[in-house]
Amino acid sequence: MVPVQSWYSPDTVPAQSRSTSGDAVELVEESLDVNLLNNAVRLRIQGCPFLPGGIHLCEVQSHLVVLLVTAQTVHRLLLPHPARLYRSELITESQVQSVFTDISKIHIRDPSNYYVIPSVPGLAPNSVASAAWLSSEGEALFALPSASGGIFVLKLPPPDAPGSVSVVELKQSSVVQRFLTGWMPTAIRGEGGPSDVPVSLSVHCLDHDAFLFALCQDHKLRMWSYKDQMCLMVADLLEFMPVSRDLRLAAGTGHRLRLAFSQSLGLYLGVYMHAPKRGQLVSTESNRYSLDHISSLFSSQETLVDFALTSAEIWALWHNEENQTVVKYINFEQNVAGQWNQVFVQPLPEEEVTVRQDQDPREIYLEYLFTPGRFSNAAIQKALQIFSQGTERHMDLTWDELRKAVTLAVENEFQGSVTEYECSPEEFWQLQVEFWSKFYACCLQYQEALSRPLALHLNPYTSMVCLLKKGSVSFLVPCSLVDHLYLLSNEHLLTEDDAAIFEDLEMSRDVVCLVQCLRLIGESISMEMAFIMEMACSRLQPPEKAAEQILEDLIANDTENVMEDIHSKLQEIRNPIHAIGMLIREMDYETDADMERAPQLALRMSLSQLFGSGTAAHVVCGGVAKICTVRFLLCRDLLILQQLLLRLGDPMVLGGGQLFQSHQDLLHRTSPLLLSYFLIRWASQCLASDVPMDTLWPSNPSFLFPECLMGSCQYTQLQEYIRLLQPWCHVNMGSCCFMMGRCYLVMGEGHKALDCFCQAASEVGREEFLDRLIQPEEGEVVSTPRLQYYNKVLRLLEMLGLPELVIELATLAIMESADDWRSQATLRTCIFKHHLDLGHNSEAYVALTQNPDPGRQLDCLRQLVVVLCERSQLQDLVEFPYVNLHNEVVGIIESHARAVDLMTHNYYELLYAFHVYRHNYRKAGTVMFEYGMRLGREVRTLRGLQKQGNCFLAAINCLRLIRPEYAWIVQPASGAVYERPGASPKRSHDGECMAVPTTRQIEILELEDLERECLLARIRLTLVEHDVSAAAVAGNSTPEETVSLLVRAGLFDSAITLCQTFKLPLTPIFEGLTFKCIKLQLGGEAAQAKAWDWLAANQLSALVTTKESSATDEAWRLLSSYLERYPSQNSLYHRCVINKLLAHGIPLPNWLINSYKEVDAAELLRLYLNYDLLEEAVDLVLEYVDAVLGKGHQYFGIEVPLSPASPTMWLPYTAIDQLLQALRESSASENSVVLYEKLNDKMEDYQQKVSVATMERLYCRP
Repeated sequence: MVPVQSWYSPDTVPAQSRSTSGDAVELVEESLDVNLLNNAVRLRIQGCPFLPGGIHLCEVQSHLVVLLVTAQTVHRLLLPHPARLYRSELITESQVQSVFTDISKIHIRDPSNYYVIPSVPGLAPNSVASAAWLSSEGEALFALPSASGGIFVLKLPPPDAPGSVSVVELKQSSVVQRFLTGWMPTAIRGEGGPSDVPVSLSVHCLDHDAFLFALCQDHKLRMWSYKDQMCLMVADLLEFMPVSRDLRLAAGTGHRLRLAFSQSLGLYLGVYMHAPKRGQLVSTESNRYSLDHISSLFSSQETLVDFALTSAEIWALWHNEENQTVVKYINFEQNVAGQWNQVFVQPLPEEEVTVRQDQDPREIYLEYLFTPGRFSNAAIQKALQIFSQGTERHMDLTWDELRKAVTLAVENEFQGSVTEYECSPEEFWQLQVEFWSKFYACCLQYQEALSRPLALHLNPYTSMVCLLKKGSVSFLVPCSLVDHLYLLSNEHLLTEDDAAIFEDLEMSRDVVCLVQCLRLIGESISMEMAFIMEMACSRLQPPEKAAEQILEDLIANDTENVMEDIHSKLQEIRNPIHAIGMLIREMDYETDADMERAPQLALRMSLSQLFGSGTAAHVVCGGVAKICTVRFLLCRDLLILQQLLLRLGDPMVLGGGQLFQSHQDLLHRTSPLLLSYFLIRWASQCLASDVPMDTLWPSNPSFLFPECLMGSCQYTQLQEYIRLLQPWCHVNMGSCCFMMGRCYLVMGEGHKALDCFCQAASEVGREEFLDRLIQPEEGEVVSTPRLQYYNKVLRLLEMLGLPELVIELATLAIMESADDWRSQATLRTCIFKHHLDLGHNSEAYVALTQNPDPGRQLDCLRQLVVVLCERSQLQDLVEFPYVNLHNEVVGIIESHARAVDLMTHNYYELLYAFHVYRHNYRKAGTVMFEYGMRLGREVRTLRGLQKQGNCFLAAINCLRLIRPEYAWIVQPASGAVYERPGASPKRSHDGECMAVPTTRQIEILELEDLERECLLARIRLTLVEHDVSAAAVAGNSTPEETVSLLVRAGLFDSAITLCQTFKLPLTPIFEGLTFKCIKLQLGGEAAQAKAWDWLAANQLSALVTTKESSATDEAWRLLSSYLERYPSQNSLYHRCVINKLLAHGIPLPNWLINSYKEVDAAELLRLYLNYDLLEEAVDLVLEYVDAVLGKGHQYFGIEVPLSPASPTMWLPYTAIDQLLQALRESSASENSVVLYEKLNDKMEDYQQKVSVATMERLYCRP
């Protein structure tokens, strides 16, 4: 099969262009791979209009060189080369800087880069021909025609080398080199004339020489060597075409010359010989210094705008008689008949938009205006500017912003015209249509102006052909065989070479006749009929039914006997079934799964740079949309034709039953084909993505196009794509369901998404996309494909925060994992987690109990405890039955209770409630006792002590609920040191592991022990309430330490209670109270006032607060009451009090002396002696002796004084002797002598009386 190829002009996009307007030039750089920033520049050289074709771009290793030629000057611009601008081979940014970014830094007026051409007689006046090139040494050379028929060559030195501008004139009259160091007048030459002046110049560089080709007014082509400065060849081009005398004598001012060079084929010249009403293109091959004529091609009546040449083809841009653009091309070597191939140029939008009465004009016009590819952004913006009468500037608006601006502008104009009167709905509708049609006409006018091609551009390296327009460019896209035949006009279709279609000539004729039938059908279909098929495809209705309805409408409205023409054409087809099948095969891109192509497609998609720009995306989508639009129409017409064949039932056409069945099969193949192209056309018009054509085909196993939509966040478009695809395409059904589920998730329709995910599960393991989806990640446990799929979806739902859907899907997945306990454990853990997150405590507990993995079950149980505690949902936590999990729950709560802060978490209270709920009061008491102990150690605050007291009370209550023989608990470990699994070993300060302590001795605490601890806690609380600063030390103090703290705070009643409870001596209390009495006695008024606080905290029986009673008096009275209330063995407390007083040099109060005399006068004497109180000791002995003798004996506790009948009595003789000795030793003092004599006399008198009493007693004894 020989390829026959036509071309589309699918769309127009902003792209690289060079355009001139008088003395200004616009340069725009575009890339098909990346988006460029600062890529447009406008240069103006005032008063110097640019010559047509006077812009030349040259590429060297480090720069891009732009050579500009105006009527008076030549210029050289040096731009950075993109390869130097971006050192990296891989450009990862989506936007990069253009080569024009720093053009402001270029010195346009640098004398080394421009030169002014003065007006001299030697230069051809009013000439528009020019050429420019770079030499191998980097010199810039400019060629301009001379009046003598020669060529002036102006040379600028290299930009980095010094030098002056030089000019060489190439002349026909001599081969002698003539150098000009400046512009000089040229002598009049006799052999030259106006007919020798070049009208078109081109240059070809080869082997350090430049060959200039000049097409002159005398219809001759001359070739010059710049190196040798001579004319090497002169060829008369009129020899290659039939000419008349008039043409030979006329000056050829409209001739044009193009060159094309191929390393393998050589240099080709294309010449357009302009002649009134019969232009001709001549293609020749340059063979050293001669021309080999290849072909002469005659054009029609069109006017040539531009043409381009390759080594095999000529492309030409024309304007026809209606001033419409026509683009044609021809292979000048193979096409012997000289038949031009037509390029199907994108037509302008319709001049009018039809709006029905039941439609909103605004919506219809907006939809028509902003349909992708119909109007350019620039055209709408210009129309908006005019329509708004220049009140606002609308520049660089996005598509959505432009749509809003258009709506606002038209509505404002419309509203301004209807505010003065009321109108009916019909008038209102008519006014809307009027204003919108006015704006539409304005858009159409600018679209037509901007769509008019200015030049033709052909890339010699890629053979890409473009039409350059004002500020935009149209790319030509190759057209396939089917589209070529369908789009050809009738006259061209009839003259189409059958051998160029298929090798089988009969098949070629059949296909041509078949396409003629399709064209007859397509030309007969009205807009209403076409709308029927469009709506059927959009609403997922069978296309066969729509084709049948259209056929009935065609038959009913057949006023020109089109059906008869079609029937007669069908009679000419020898084998219609094969012809239709051939046409379908040409349009069907469905392929089997090709594993070798998959990596190529993946590689192609991974090359984000390739065709990654917005321009390339626009071009690709525009091309795909154009192809699919033509194919959709062709399939529509083919479907209608097949319905006609079925209706005719002509055996001459359809043949027998087997062929009839084959036709039925083709009918069912055409319908999905129609829907496929409808779908791809829709996708290409609503997206701007560069997707390979074969990945778009809906029924292919590849799923890259929906993946691309999903990756680009085109969720609405992806939903519509799948909606249009699902009713008829049965490939990748599961993958489509999965993608639809993803879209529903984004749209917030979770339950619909779940239904889609569940439907997709049945296709896991059958589709390539789903197989890739379930590939296990590193470290992931491999399970069955279905379970892997569920895990992926579950992770997706979890990531989006949809716990209800996770639970529902995991519940379904459990049914698939009946034999996989690991997956069961994972899924039930997932269900537990999300039930717990939702607050479904009971459901979470059920999921926990059903988990087959003990480890996961314990983790879930731990999480349940923590979460419910944090939410304060303790009742649920306590009341769950925990079958076979009781010990685990207790262990979890205990470990948390011992590991977290006591005042912010209530795990101990939870554990207490847990045990009480189960009537395990001993455990409950143990928990609260441990809680109280830790509060004392770790929370040494008023609140902590309050809580500690309550804990001990709760523990006591628990033990009181138990029978007495069981009312005991085990003493919790001190220091809150508990063995926890996984705890790190304890180390000393030098890093060594400390020895593990041996098992401690178990200590049993009974109810009385708890009551004592409770009392201690209550007294601590009393202490802290009285003095908050004591909290830091009182929280964990021992009873002895607490007594000291109480004494220091003046809480003597509490201290006595504590001592009595713990059987501690009261000595510290009496010492402390005595010291406070001393301080009060020695202190001032401030001490007196402060003492009332602690005095009031003690229960003194009759507190006297009169003016006569001071705090000191009350303190002494409190001390006196304590000595009376709490007697001690051997008067211990009296002695410690007196010791304290005497130690501080405080005189003993009389009440204390009298009290102690009555208890132990001898000890009082010894205390006097210890503190060297001799006078007080003498007085005490004198009184003591008198009391023994009967004078005041009751004050010393002596019941019967000395008499012969009294019991034996004694005096502390040792102490008295010590006193006498002390008095003798201090005889230097007169007072001591007196005291000694008095005491001595007293003792002598006492001795006499004792002797008398003793003798009397002896004599009286029987």
